[in-house]
Amino acid sequence: MVGCRRAGGFRAARGGEGAGGAGGRAETPACWRLTAASAPGDPYDLKRYVEAQRPVFEQVLAELRRGRKESHWMWFVFPQIAGLGRSTTAREFAIGSLDEARAFLAHPVLGPRLRDCTALMLRVEGRSAADILGAVDSAKFRSAMTLFAEADPDEPIFAQAIGRYFDGDPDPLTLERLRFPGVASDGTKP
Repeated sequence: MVGCRRAGGFRAARGGEGAGGAGGRAETPACWRLTAASAPGDPYDLKRYVEAQRPVFEQVLAELRRGRKESHWMWFVFPQIAGLGRSTTAREFAIGSLDEARAFLAHPVLGPRLRDCTALMLRVEGRSAADILGAVDSAKFRSAMTLFAEADPDEPIFAQAIGRYFDGDPDPLTLERLRFPGVASDGTKP
């Protein structure tokens, strides 16, 4: 079993479909997904988000209420689809599929927190997403909103965020990854 390095030691390996495996997922993230057998009740290792959010979530809320992100939490509060982020942290907190995004939304802690943070973004008046989050994290926010709007089209808040901050244009790279998960944005197989 391969382990993934984390602060404080090794964490459990995250298994899953891997390269070209079932589910059409052609890329293998730096850390593999836990299998249902190794983490009953949490096949996507969603606890990694809860654990990452735990020490900083009040700060996240305070920053969003002020309309200015000042610390580092984007990856695990507004996660993106796998294959877009290149850093170790981005890969660790990437969402691997629409099913994983749906599980995130259905999680009793993560789903409400994502909706609450999105609502706080929508309450900021007179500022762009780049003004609130910075240019790089604004792109991550667009990606996350696109991912979760696709995962739950009946949940209006994500489409509202895309409408408000991105003129209604979802992130094309996220849509590409969702539609062609085994093909990189340059047309090659990852």
